[in-house]
Amino acid sequence: MSAQLVVVLLSLLLGIQPITTDLYLPALPALTLDLSGSMMQAQLTLTALSLAFGVSQLFWGPLSDRFGRRPILVWGMSFFTLASVGSTLAPTIELLIVWRVIQGAAMGAAVSSARAIVRDLYGPVEGARAMSKGLTGLGVLACFSGPTGAATSYFFGWRASMACIVIFGLVTTVVLFMRFIETNPHKNPRALQPRVLAGNWTIIAKTPAFWAYTALSIAAYSALFTFLAASAFVFLEVLKVSKLTFGFTMLAVSLSYISGTFLCRRLIVRWGIRRALHLGGYVSLGAGTVLGVMPLLGIVGYWSVFVPLLVLLIGHGIHQPCSQSGAVSPFPKMAGAASALNGFLMMACAFAIGTWLARTMDGTVQPLTSGIWFWTVCIAFCAWFLVPKWGDVAAKPAPTP
Repeated sequence: MSAQLVVVLLSLLLGIQPITTDLYLPALPALTLDLSGSMMQAQLTLTALSLAFGVSQLFWGPLSDRFGRRPILVWGMSFFTLASVGSTLAPTIELLIVWRVIQGAAMGAAVSSARAIVRDLYGPVEGARAMSKGLTGLGVLACFSGPTGAATSYFFGWRASMACIVIFGLVTTVVLFMRFIETNPHKNPRALQPRVLAGNWTIIAKTPAFWAYTALSIAAYSALFTFLAASAFVFLEVLKVSKLTFGFTMLAVSLSYISGTFLCRRLIVRWGIRRALHLGGYVSLGAGTVLGVMPLLGIVGYWSVFVPLLVLLIGHGIHQPCSQSGAVSPFPKMAGAASALNGFLMMACAFAIGTWLARTMDGTVQPLTSGIWFWTVCIAFCAWFLVPKWGDVAAKPAPTP
């Protein structure tokens, strides 16, 4: 496959996350009302999907190490498309939650395989740059997701937003089937044997670089997920902006994230991964602190939330490519398993955040701003201390059991 095709495929596979979440976020209050659901049930349509997404990666990752990336991707995206149809037609919020869980489980095949593909094809530094390009594509899809979800929900109802996810799933499945060529040169016929699985997990768990980069990816994604899970209610219900304004807010945030991924690629070439992450720590912590302090000073409004979020997403564009590629770099022969564990831990934390937000959303901006502030402190700690101490190990492949 050409380098350009690889970037397109990575963009589609990684972009499944904003497509599945951002497209329906503007419609979340409307679908909750239409299906007579509670705030907790509305949050479950997002958090239950995230938990299923995380857990499923523990299965998809070893499966892709055993059978290759291509069959796992084609089957996973097929199930995703079918679940998207079910979500679009769901008559009750309970059934919607069930279909979203299946959607999340199928998503795990796409994202865990995408991270493994990067390790199949590239070394640590090149992998970070390739991941950055793929995440730029994710940002472009996120740019369209917010406004598209807002417009379709506003003019045609929330089911139209869900139908857009069906179209994306169908297109991605066809592209994979027609153009994707297997990238796993080390298919392991013993990858699913309990003894080998246990050995792989043990090696991964004993690799300090994995934990340094995984801790950073968890903290960075947790800050983003706090925003995603609370943004619809904060902007639409608390700050009283229109759906279209919220859609363009998501567009601006996505553009900010894209600029962060471009900055990431330049910083990696000029400074290397560690120094790039060091700078990103200042960007994220500064934005999180401003966002958290403003409400404490009695300053609450659209711009006091929106502007720090723009800066925060620049930092996110630096942290995510480096942390996700760094977590799998030591494992060329078990990249699927390493990617799976990294993804599972991120989504398990996201599920906990969503559950916490469902219980703490009190009609103010405080849960969103305080939550993001906490996670930016964690980001800075990982970027300034954990990665410099343990991250260089990512350049050395781990042994194979």
